[in-house]
Amino acid sequence: MKLRDILPLIEGELLSGNANLDLEVEMGCGADLMSDVLAFTHAGTLLVTGLTNPQVVRTAEMAEIAAIVFVRGKRPPEETIALAEEKGIPLLFSPHTMFEVCGRLYQAGMHGCGRFDL
Repeated sequence: MKLRDILPLIEGELLSGNANLDLEVEMGCGADLMSDVLAFTHAGTLLVTGLTNPQVVRTAEMAEIAAIVFVRGKRPPEETIALAEEKGIPLLFSPHTMFEVCGRLYQAGMHGCGRFDL
């Protein structure tokens, strides 16, 4: 699923100025524990989280996360946005809860991490 298709599904907003909206993501993960992100995600995953600090971007870089969606109406500080732009990780925003966003993505056909033999 492309980022451009995800934005309307989650009633989202693009926070990154230089994001490639044709970027494909095959699976998603909803997590606020960055240790879970490191343990259970695969390269190219869409991370759905309520954490907005720069550590989320650093974890995403280590886990080769394709893009991050911030949920619950939380907007990241400029420091987080700047770091994501530097690392080339697109940032999206949704006013909905993590449960709602994950449900919308799943209903649209996105699979969760761990459902594939990689």
